[in-house]
Amino acid sequence: MDLSSPHSAQADTSPTGVSQVGVVVIGHNDAAHVLDAVRSALAQGAAVREVVAVDDRSTDDSADLLGRLAATEPRLRVMRRETNSGGCGTPRNDGIAATTAPYVMFLDSDDVLPPGAVDALLRAAVAHGAEVTSGLCVRRELPSGREVPWQPRLYAKETVVARPVRRPGLVRDTLCVNKLYRADFLREHGIRFPDGRFPYEDFVFTARVFAAAPRVALIPDTVYVWHVRRDADRLSISLDRSGVDNWRARTEAHRQAVETFLAAGEKRLARASRSSFLDRGLRMYARELDQRGAEYRRVWWAHTRAYLSTFDAADLERAPAPGRVVARVILASPEPRDLTRIKEIAARPARLRPPYARAADGTPVWSDDLPQVTLDHLLVRPLHLLPLAVDAELRPRARASVLRLRLHELYGRVAQAGPEAVDAEFVDRASGRVGQRRTVPFAPETGASGADVSEDDTWIAEATVDLSALGAGTWDLRLRLRFADGTSRDASAHAVPGPKLLRRTAVPSVRRGVLLIQPYATHAGALAVRIAPGARGVAGVVRRRAARLLGRARR
Repeated sequence: MDLSSPHSAQADTSPTGVSQVGVVVIGHNDAAHVLDAVRSALAQGAAVREVVAVDDRSTDDSADLLGRLAATEPRLRVMRRETNSGGCGTPRNDGIAATTAPYVMFLDSDDVLPPGAVDALLRAAVAHGAEVTSGLCVRRELPSGREVPWQPRLYAKETVVARPVRRPGLVRDTLCVNKLYRADFLREHGIRFPDGRFPYEDFVFTARVFAAAPRVALIPDTVYVWHVRRDADRLSISLDRSGVDNWRARTEAHRQAVETFLAAGEKRLARASRSSFLDRGLRMYARELDQRGAEYRRVWWAHTRAYLSTFDAADLERAPAPGRVVARVILASPEPRDLTRIKEIAARPARLRPPYARAADGTPVWSDDLPQVTLDHLLVRPLHLLPLAVDAELRPRARASVLRLRLHELYGRVAQAGPEAVDAEFVDRASGRVGQRRTVPFAPETGASGADVSEDDTWIAEATVDLSALGAGTWDLRLRLRFADGTSRDASAHAVPGPKLLRRTAVPSVRRGVLLIQPYATHAGALAVRIAPGARGVAGVVRRRAARLLGRARR
């Protein structure tokens, strides 16, 4: 490895009076973004003693760009590996070994640190004597700029956790990049990332950190911006889930994380990690199963059954209900089945669509032929947590388009609560702005009544919407169901398929001249709509579609 520029401290105005943090930036063939990442670390101010940029033997201009910047920035050191490691773990390990600062944190070449991130982390680390200090990460969708917080419940307020076992939910945050680590803590416990090509290396590293029982400080400040570029030529590991090897890598990383907790005697953390796997990883991949080919589904299903068989009954029982149900269906069936229904129960919020079967003793079950997959929790859980199913049809019209919603009964719980109304709103996916909101009363269809409940009972709500007022973009339909007993439930709606429903339609518009409207089902089966107003918007849709097809062909 070469070292480009020697370390030199700058005038110190850090919150603790000392430059104490080393930021390790890793990258490979990311010349378009790596300087933005490094500059965001240097811009943190005097708290940053050094930025160690580890280039993983890039073949583009990354190393040259970093070298030129290091010539003008005394706090920047550039290390170039002699061979490409094939993963993210080895260059991070190189950075840990190279940094001289008391604290270390990590930054990927295509992400950035927001202003004040290091100051906030360092201040809390020193104030609380924490070996690990963690803050809020936001996922920023590009190019829209929409930001989604990662595990926000953990970071609602400043908190000190004496040992991770006292707050097992910490294992849900598997990221390594939103944390500040005391360097001697990592070295004392020999904590490293897996070397070489090892996708989801964060899972194992974070488990090793928490298994060592550090004192952890949590702060509500945003300390990391994770850029999500879904239209990139090369998708990140977390986004490129098209091959079953990605799932194999994820389960292997999770298996090693669980074994790390068990080897350290941290059984509660191991169980919490399995619960998190069922609630997040399993649900995320299960939502996409019906979009995959038959061979992918067969291999995925067999691999997942084998992995889930290593979980015990308590692991399943303590997991949130949707992931638990998906796991039990997979364990109960040797072949893929009920993929559309699994996609719906794995959605957020979950939807359990008909049929609603019962065992001989009346217990709710997944289906008549899988009575061992019981759903008795549906009889006792609060209504606002139930996987209520709503079907949605959007029929574009020249003047007023029609939105029709159908709410299904769920083992008598819906009729008992008394469906009253639904707040329906279209939300711009890019900005989160609410474009239109309608509140519509529910009316029972024939047979739906609170006195004599049938599993086939449904309630209907119908509203008119002015799609031309929404404007260009992708709009998600979000619902809040309201009941006579005073409870409510946030929900999404199942997009009802059909040749006349989910198709692109051009309609005249007084405002726009013409609207190109495309109702469609998302990956999770929910109803959304794309709108392109005017002739220019229609042409743009055609161009973007052609670009997507070309990009897929290249990959």
